[in-house]
Amino acid sequence: MDVIQKQDENCYCYVQNRTIHLQYLWSTIQIKVNSRERFRFEPISEKNNCQNSETVFEFVACAVQILWKPETCTETFLSIKQYGEDICFKIQPFKIEPYVVRVKREMLDGKLLFLFVAGIFLFHFANSLSRSAKFFYLSGVILGVLALLVFVLLTLKRFIPRHSTFWILMSGSWMVSLYFIYCFKENIQWLWSEHKTYLLGYFLAVGITSFAICYQRGPLTTELSITLFTWTLQLTAFVLIYFGVTIPQVAYAVIAVSLCSKGLCYPLGAACHIARKMKHHFKSKKLVFKYLTEEEYREQGESETIRALEELRSFCRSPDFPSWIAVSKLQAPHRFAAFVLGSPHVSPAETKAHDEQYGIGSFFLEEQLFETRAQFEQEKPANSVHEEDEENENEMHTQIPFPYATELL
Repeated sequence: MDVIQKQDENCYCYVQNRTIHLQYLWSTIQIKVNSRERFRFEPISEKNNCQNSETVFEFVACAVQILWKPETCTETFLSIKQYGEDICFKIQPFKIEPYVVRVKREMLDGKLLFLFVAGIFLFHFANSLSRSAKFFYLSGVILGVLALLVFVLLTLKRFIPRHSTFWILMSGSWMVSLYFIYCFKENIQWLWSEHKTYLLGYFLAVGITSFAICYQRGPLTTELSITLFTWTLQLTAFVLIYFGVTIPQVAYAVIAVSLCSKGLCYPLGAACHIARKMKHHFKSKKLVFKYLTEEEYREQGESETIRALEELRSFCRSPDFPSWIAVSKLQAPHRFAAFVLGSPHVSPAETKAHDEQYGIGSFFLEEQLFETRAQFEQEKPANSVHEEDEENENEMHTQIPFPYATELL
């Protein structure tokens, strides 16, 4: 850690190391300035005209630095990426009072690592998250808190007749939202220390209002809206990946690999499916059958019957069920309504008639027993006659002499 102590106005610059080392992928330089008296911390940008900005994010940051007037404070923090642009800032004390500048290298910045991992996770699970109602409500709350103008514009979209007007307003809302997000990120510590109550009140009020609006509208249902939400999540994931590392080349490589892996998932899935089919085709598998006992058969029959009846009741209660058509074709609609509400599917009279006909001591069971016994008695004499014929034939063969048998043959 380097410590600099001064008491007059000075400018400080941190010149970046242009040699890329992967060990500094998530490394940052932490600068802390504190004093007992108030001072003005003013960042100085070399790109005052913002014409040489390479990306949109650099242009927004440059514009914010020009428009944003620095605040006075007694303590401030500055985090510098390892391979970003050169950073210069000026400290203007209002009184002749010493201030301390501390410079420290943090090899693993948890914020950068969290952004990178969150971007990877969000990109690969964007399709499933876009179909989740809970994630939809959470995204609505986050959008309402961070980009209130964009959220209000999306809420009032149906009142805007022309699409061109809507997209012009949307572009302006996003620019203003990015401006406030950058300002909030740069001054979050000062806001939290000086205006914690107002900050919590804003989060609570806007978060509850956003959740109520999203809950009233409900989650996404159409495939087009789900696809657009998925693309938005994937674009947000790319932004998180870009800001989650200090080396832009690594971020571009990770984004390219993610796109290739997403594009190759379908051919790889088809190849794995074909490989499994070929494996099952060439490898003979011996089937193992498990026989149920009488008790297991009875229990399985009862449980499956109850489950099927509950599924039938749920389907009959659903809005898609054509209830009027079904009632018009039924002979006993009151009984059908009682079944849907939870009554048994058979009446006590039907249960009694079934027990009398098929239960213990019923006519059907006695008839089956008598038929089995009569069939057994009919088969028994036939088998005895057949056995006597075989015995006589064997005795005849044993009594015939061998030469006589030869002449007969």
